[in-house]
Amino acid sequence: MKAISYSRYGGPEVLEYGEVREPKIGPDAVLVRVRAAAVNPVDWKCREGYLDGMIESVFPVVPGWDMSGVVVRPGVSVTEYAEGDEVIGYVREDFLSRGTFAEYVAAPVRTLARKPQRLSFEEAAGLPLAGLTAYQVLVKALGVKRGETVLVHAAAGGVGSIAVQLARHFGARVIGTASERNHDFVRKLGGEPVSYGEGLADRVRGLAPEGVDAAFDTVGGDALQASVTLLAPGGRLASIADPEVLAYGGRYFWVRPDADDLRRLSDLAEQGVVSVHIDETFPLERAADAHRRSQEGRTRGKIVVTVGD
Repeated sequence: MKAISYSRYGGPEVLEYGEVREPKIGPDAVLVRVRAAAVNPVDWKCREGYLDGMIESVFPVVPGWDMSGVVVRPGVSVTEYAEGDEVIGYVREDFLSRGTFAEYVAAPVRTLARKPQRLSFEEAAGLPLAGLTAYQVLVKALGVKRGETVLVHAAAGGVGSIAVQLARHFGARVIGTASERNHDFVRKLGGEPVSYGEGLADRVRGLAPEGVDAAFDTVGGDALQASVTLLAPGGRLASIADPEVLAYGGRYFWVRPDADDLRRLSDLAEQGVVSVHIDETFPLERAADAHRRSQEGRTRGKIVVTVGD
């Protein structure tokens, strides 16, 4: 099958397009014909070896954890899906090797949900990792409730844009940090935008003088420091970007594949509660360009790689 792979850590230039072995499927997995795969910052961080101390790489590595596609063949124990079913998945295993930037992926059923028909394959591919991260942080780490005020950093990004929509659905008021060019986009999502940079804390205080009930950090560094000062008494803090959050009594969070959570997200997308904005698409053979684009750090919504028809 055609796929993108790398045989050593490095920059985008180590990504190669060519033939790799089609994956075998275990009893609790399905073989999926991939239609689209989303790019996430963790993809290039893995490619450059930043996560080598955490996740084993079995070279050659096919990158990618997000995908949408069509079931080709279910494993012998699978009753949840049949040939022809359209699915989405956060197909993360405990090692790096068999990713989603390929024509086919072996996806454990614990990583899958049915594709929302309301979304295109490209949009649906952008939902799993970013959506699960937003959902699990808001629900399980921060426990966001109706009537609360939530601060979301990088509110126009992949995770942030979905977090804004979900928090609003949960009945919260959302203040979202974003560059000036993305303020209208954040407003359309239901958030109240504030600009990054010097004076951020004062700008947030201008909107929420009593502080915020919960802060969702997706950036780290200065954004995390500002968040600490902006919490109201009893406020909660979580970060997916900076383990320093633990020093402030917050939660450092890694998203987990969860079929039930992914199904809830799919249902919300089907209802029109959650949408996925596609910033740019690339064909599979140009995955290196997609990685370069992601590393620029100015993505509005998601970058997606398309795989066949």
